[in-house]
Amino acid sequence: MANNFKYKSLEEATLRTTGAFALIDSVRRQGVKHIFGYPGGAILPVYDEIYKAEARGEIKHYLVRHEQGAVHAADGYARATGQVGVCVATSGPGATNLVTGIATAQMDSIPMVVITGQVPSYAIGTDAFQETDIWGITLPIVKHSYVIRRPEDIARIVAEAFHIAGTGRPGPVLVDIPKDIGQQEFDYNPEEVKIDLPGYQARVKGYLHQIAAAIALIRQSKRPLLYAGGGAVISDAHTEIAELAKRFQLPVTTTLMGKGAYNENNDLSLGMLGMHGTAYANFAVQGCDLLIAVGARFDDRVTGRLDKFAPDAKVIHIDIDPAEVGKNRKPDVPIVGDVKEVLQAILEATSYEETIQTKDWLKQLDEWKADYPLEVPAYEGVLSPQQVIHEFGKQAPDAYFATDVGQHQMWAAQLIKTGPRKWISSAGLGTMGYGMPAAMGAKVALPNDPVICISGDASIQMNIQELGTLAQYGINIKVIVVNNGWQGMVRQWQESFYNERYSSSNMEVGMPDFVKLAEAFGIKGVKVIDPSDLQSAVAEILAYDGPVFADFRVKRDENCYPMVPPGASNDQMVGLQTPQRSQLSKEAQDIASELERTAQLV
Repeated sequence: MANNFKYKSLEEATLRTTGAFALIDSVRRQGVKHIFGYPGGAILPVYDEIYKAEARGEIKHYLVRHEQGAVHAADGYARATGQVGVCVATSGPGATNLVTGIATAQMDSIPMVVITGQVPSYAIGTDAFQETDIWGITLPIVKHSYVIRRPEDIARIVAEAFHIAGTGRPGPVLVDIPKDIGQQEFDYNPEEVKIDLPGYQARVKGYLHQIAAAIALIRQSKRPLLYAGGGAVISDAHTEIAELAKRFQLPVTTTLMGKGAYNENNDLSLGMLGMHGTAYANFAVQGCDLLIAVGARFDDRVTGRLDKFAPDAKVIHIDIDPAEVGKNRKPDVPIVGDVKEVLQAILEATSYEETIQTKDWLKQLDEWKADYPLEVPAYEGVLSPQQVIHEFGKQAPDAYFATDVGQHQMWAAQLIKTGPRKWISSAGLGTMGYGMPAAMGAKVALPNDPVICISGDASIQMNIQELGTLAQYGINIKVIVVNNGWQGMVRQWQESFYNERYSSSNMEVGMPDFVKLAEAFGIKGVKVIDPSDLQSAVAEILAYDGPVFADFRVKRDENCYPMVPPGASNDQMVGLQTPQRSQLSKEAQDIASELERTAQLV
């Protein structure tokens, strides 16, 4: 059906058109330029309007090879830019294929609008062909959701969906559109749309008495630690964190989601804390007298044994989501508000003339840094996985890095130093297969910036079909497979906690020839085995003008350390080298002795 209007008059008049047109036009009005998706019967009216919008040069659609690729690409797009990512799928299996990616975005607070087709409204509930209740299926894993019942509601629903997805604590919003609603004609007037959500009021500014209490604790503290999570990245608070750390000489540690919130090259940086965090970050959190948590949720992979986490510390907890404040650890000063706004208020209320009391504490942290450095081992004739990851971090310091999940993810988090929004990784859900499509989304958003995907030989096979999307659109990302022939983290746990019973974790049998596979898609494939070739191979991969799929064969049984075992506190790590006792302070000697005792018990 043709729309009964000239497109130039769209901004000026009420138009007789279809629900599908209203949907795509409403998305366009939210500033969306890129959509990731896969068509099917129930969503075809919408895809017909996508076709027309592409012809007008308004929107670019990227055809993925699996719906999970679409939702991860929208996720990576959102993480890299801070904008709302958009993906589209049809009803039934198309919609259910999005579920893992929706849950990934919900766990990590990623702004996304997910549009799904649905069987005609008169057929809902009849078990029609490709009918699933995607609204009900996703209810626990979305921030909000809609089923469109009338085309007249489309413009308002889309505007609300984007507002909800991108404000407060961000998250995915589902919009389900029955096929007949997309085909139905109605009078469309987008200028009349007004968002009215009286029950949705995100608090961004903290209460002044709480801010004053936080400042008092910071001024009194002698062993403070600033602990930054994903909320600090989401709120773009890196400038404020840097100034606060400088002003009060606060050491800074970040979560996996918080990487990039603080310059990891700064002397005050302790890197990541938690299960595979740096030893000095974990010692710091156990020894601090004040923990300033900004945009973090005290996740179990960060805290280890929660009742032993930061045992001597008072806690300031700043988060925009009131449900997170006090959920796992009761704070002494709770502040509900946007991290950036609250930190700005703290900075405005203090001065550059603050008395610095952290000199001895920083000296202690420097000792731990010297005695427990992160290592990049080198072996005769075989690459270590750390060498591969470290070399890419060194040669591409300004790149955006997306990762899959497992040992390579933890090594990348330890060794690659990134800037704001340049770290793209599934943290909360730990979704294998996330890395390549997420990198693809980031590159679509930022075509002039280098984007590198760090993956493992097991993770990459989860969504390897997206090589077809890279080939179709020439999306210039570099996919690095750290190949040890295992589900690496599973193998490490089986070695450590299951008496080396390697049940279903060996990936050697059935592994494809990754170079031939890449070439079959028309993509440059590279295989690197010899350590002497590493530096030149990385340089060649980064210089190549086009997507590259690189297979790095690494030492098979390398483990990712340090590691906090399950049930242990953060200072009870295994896999650390014992430092020279004469180089340590009395406190550090006591911790080192306890570390050895615990390692023997574990």
